[in-house]
Amino acid sequence: MTHQEIRFGEKDECAASLVLMGTICGDMIGSFFEITPAHTTDFELFNNRTRFTDDTVCTIAIADALTRGADFTESLQRWCRAYPTAGYGAMFHSWIFSSSPQPYNSYGNGSAMRVSAVGAKADTFMEALSLAKASAEVTHNHPEGIKGAVAVAAAVFLALRVDTEGNHIFEKEDIREILTSLTGYDLSRSYESIKADYRFQISCQKSVPEAIIAFLDSSDYEDAVRKAVAYGGDADTQAAIAGGIAAAYYGYIPSEIFAEATMRLDMNILKVIQDFNDSIDPLNDD
Repeated sequence: MTHQEIRFGEKDECAASLVLMGTICGDMIGSFFEITPAHTTDFELFNNRTRFTDDTVCTIAIADALTRGADFTESLQRWCRAYPTAGYGAMFHSWIFSSSPQPYNSYGNGSAMRVSAVGAKADTFMEALSLAKASAEVTHNHPEGIKGAVAVAAAVFLALRVDTEGNHIFEKEDIREILTSLTGYDLSRSYESIKADYRFQISCQKSVPEAIIAFLDSSDYEDAVRKAVAYGGDADTQAAIAGGIAAAYYGYIPSEIFAEATMRLDMNILKVIQDFNDSIDPLNDD
């Protein structure tokens, strides 16, 4: 992987790594603003406190499990133990280090922040939904926790679909309609109407739809991430979610964002991104 803008079309082999990097870049850009809310889209994307967080580590864990055909619990515990200071919630932190990890009925957005790889890996829409549920319920077995993961995986899957000429099979309004039918989320709201009085939320039901709308109302990858951060909420997670979907849909990450993020990742993470990409057949319109 190189520090350059990456693009993909119908059969470009960079599609899978692009989804992961879209998620990771969003996480990094939002990391500073989780504690210091922006409330505007006009902010510096990277600074000396920009870092990857638990969103990235958990995303990599799911991607690695999918690549190796490994158990989601095993992979999440192994990766999160390797990065113990990434910023996990208290209940998830206890789960990471448990000798007998059990799901704890969470409906937090942790299930949704880590699932983008599922949308890139699945060969069919139903497989995306099934894998999303499986990846969520090892911790987040509450119906809303599962729903959040399903929504994001479905969005990524649909956003990646292109025809033989590289045109979207599912436009944004198609994605909005399908996700609304699938989840019951109110995705008819505009970004500006939400942002006007939005407050920090970590539940799937009060943060995932808003992250999806940041993508739906965006003009490009950077705009989607900026909008997600500017809610002033759970900035790293919402930007990670919006970023993964946006990278899948727009098919690129600006070179300067890609380079800034890549230089903050270690070789273990970069290897998983490459291995995950290599494990996936080129996209087609089947």
